[in-house]
Parts: sequence; structure tokens; C-alpha cells
Amino acid sequence: MTAAPEITTLGALRATGHLHRGVKAEIRRNLIIRLASGEPSFPGIVGFDDTVVPEVERALLAGHDLVLLGERGQGKTRLIRTLIGLLDEWTPVIVGSEINEHPYAPITPASIGRAAELGEDLPITWRHRSERYGEKLATPDTSVGDLIGDIDPIKVAEGRSLGDPETVHYGLVPRTNRGIFAINELPDLAERIQVAMLNVLEERDIQVRGYQLRLPLDLLLVASANPEDYTNRGRIITPLKDRFGAEVRTHYPREMADELQLIAQEAALLWDTESSTNGQASAHGAPVVPTHLVEAIARFARSVREAPQVDQRSGVSARLAIAAVETVAASAVRRAAITGEPVAVSRVVDLASIVPASRGKVEFDDADEGREIEVLNHLLRRAIADTSRSRLAGLDLRPLQQKFDSGLLVESGDTVSADRFLEQLGSIPGLSVLLERLEPDSVHEGPATVGIAAAAVEFALEGLYLNKRLAKETMGNRTIYGS
Repeated sequence: MTAAPEITTLGALRATGHLHRGVKAEIRRNLIIRLASGEPSFPGIVGFDDTVVPEVERALLAGHDLVLLGERGQGKTRLIRTLIGLLDEWTPVIVGSEINEHPYAPITPASIGRAAELGEDLPITWRHRSERYGEKLATPDTSVGDLIGDIDPIKVAEGRSLGDPETVHYGLVPRTNRGIFAINELPDLAERIQVAMLNVLEERDIQVRGYQLRLPLDLLLVASANPEDYTNRGRIITPLKDRFGAEVRTHYPREMADELQLIAQEAALLWDTESSTNGQASAHGAPVVPTHLVEAIARFARSVREAPQVDQRSGVSARLAIAAVETVAASAVRRAAITGEPVAVSRVVDLASIVPASRGKVEFDDADEGREIEVLNHLLRRAIADTSRSRLAGLDLRPLQQKFDSGLLVESGDTVSADRFLEQLGSIPGLSVLLERLEPDSVHEGPATVGIAAAAVEFALEGLYLNKRLAKETMGNRTIYGS
């Protein structure tokens, strides 16, 4: 973030040749600059490049207020918040203004009076774009006072009359003047609040307690909603829908690559590294979740999203996969802390932990209530099998399978370290080829080497089991593979 300009008066601001643009013109100008330079319009937004992003760009270039329609966890709020980056980094405001008035265009009686009295000496300050964003989650108890404003009893007690505009305590919308205001879950607003928002969208003015303040608010209004609620005429008044210039439908990641990129971007896998030794990550440092496990989790999330047992109206948030990766990492950290492993590396045995953790994130149809764990376990097994077929297709695993023909049993679980797991197998034929298939981009040297090798071998055993070429028995936190 650059430092704020040092200009402190209206006269000094005029001397710089500063131009006053409305917020939509400001956003349009900065968006055009980004488009021309090839920079991403909305950094960090994944999977919308050819669908949602162009529609939002057109809406902003047209100067439209817009509503994003989509099921939960499709990145609507994340996308809205990235719009802040299209505002100028710093903008001048009149010192003491409650609603961010531009020094060239005061709109409240107080600021108009000060501007007339002080002229070019009118004091100004600078507001960063991060302070020009307001957001409200719509709830049934949201009031007109919350969004628009109300009479301030303290100001009335000081002797001002109720008709004096100075008695108004401004709500969130006018306080975001010259910025971006977002309303999440718009249909949850009571109808009378929707009417108040209609007035803001239509006339750009506000009404408080029976008298009208003609305040030409300058803002971009963005809302989010579930499509089912938004299209239900009982949940939102039709005139309000008509005032939004653009409706943009969001969606879940359509390609596996987008799902994986989103998980890698959003999953928080950093632990405290102060306790690491000689600069190497420890069990308390950053855990490793091998990419083949991340792919299995991504496939699991997509399977849950498409499962007929899941209520399709509520959707399955992209956060399910993100939280699942974090849970699998935490399971590895727990094992490393118990067994003393130098690095926490997730293995297939850790995937079981995501089923109970995910249950609360998925809404099932009434007919499948009580079968949630059963359904999720089935979908997880299918995701692991699909990942195994994708990653290991054509790889000859018979030498590994033959090690079990003589009665070998291999134990894994919450308290089995990577060293101990591999010791049970002895020499492993084709390990380098297996690692190349499952973790082609990893560096097979350093403190995580053993953990990654154990993760690869255990995943291969699980693939053999799911293809009915090995037996497996699970007892509590112990898993035993055999012939």
C-alpha cells in the first residue's frame, strides 16, 4: 500500500488538477486499464474466466448495479470483495464528513455550509479503497435504521429539532457513499426494507422517519442471492429486481483443474514453524498433503455435489473440499505428534477423517436422513478408486501385490508412523515409478521423503483393495491390508 497524498486543503487539491469521478466511472476506468494490460480483473477468482467474469466486467463497464445468483459456496462474496481492487487506491474526502463527501461536491447541509465558509481552505483527508466497502448479511431482523439511518436521540437531546437533517444517524448505505455496498442473501430482507433499498437504487436518495433528505448517493450496489429464493416472487419484490442492471449466475468449478487450483489457493496448511530444527519443517510445521490425496478429495467433493441423495437446492459449498484438505492435514499432524515423525505427511488412512467432518456441510433429502455417513463413505471410496484409476492406469502393481501372497499383513492407522509402515513391507519393487505416477512434482529428498513414499505405497494398497485384489480390515483406528 502506498502512502496517502499529503494534500490537506481543497485549494491544494484543485492545484493538482485532480478530477472528480463518480464511483462507477472510477471502477470503469480502472477496469479498462486492467483489461488493456492483460492483468486479471478479479485476482484470486478461480473457474469463472469464461463464464462469470466476462458478465461482471460488462455490468461494471455499463455502470450497472448487479446481483450474483448462485448456491452456497460458489464464491459470490469472494468475487464481490475483489471489486474493491477496482477503486482508486486513495480518494479525497471532506474532514469530518460522515458519508465520505468529495471536496468538490459536498451534499450534506453541514458540509455545504463548511465549504461555503472556508472556501479553498476546506480541510480534506484521504480514504483508502479498503475503507470504501460496506457489507451486510441480510437477516429478517435487519431494520431501515441499520441500512439507511434513523433519528439520533442524543442529537435531539442536544436541542436540535426533529426536522433538522443534523439529527440523522446515517446507516450503512449512506456511510458507504462513494464506495461499494454489498448485501448478501438479499431475499432475506423484509419487504419494507426492500422498498427502502428500491428508493436508493431508483432515486439515489434516502428517507428517514417521515422526512426526506435529498442526498445524491454515489455508490455501486451489489447483492447476492440463492436463485431459488430470488426467483420466488414471495421472497423479493419485483420492482427491486428490475432496478438491478445485471443478473449474473455463478457456478461451482466445472473442471477438475479449477477445483484443484481453488483448494491449493484457499486451504490453510501452515502451522507454527518456530519449533522446527535446522530450518526443516517439523511435525509442528507445515504439513504435506500429497497431490494424489488432494485429487481424491476434489473428486469426493464433486461426487457429493452430484449425488442424488443430496438436496440440490442447497448445493455443496466449495468450502467442503477446502475444509477436507485441512482436516486431512490435521490428521497427519496429530499422528506425527504422537509418533515423533519429523514431517507430517497425510496418507490415505487420513481420508476417513473427512466423512464425519463433512456431514454438517451437506444437506440430504428427507428420504436419506440417517444414512449420511453411509452415503459419504461410499462416495469417498468411489473418489479414491477413480483417482487410483486415473493416476495408476497401466502401472503393473503385481510385484507389490505378490508380497502379500505369502500371508504378509501390513498395518496402518493413526499411530503408525511412515517408517513403521514401510518397514512392514521391506523392499518395495517399482517404488520410484509409483512415486513418479502419484507425486511427479515432489522432491523425493529431505525430511518428507519417507512420508511421501509411505503415502504413495499406502495409496497403491488402497487401490488394490478397491479393485478387489487385496483384503482390508478396519478396526477402530487400525487398518490392516492382507491377501
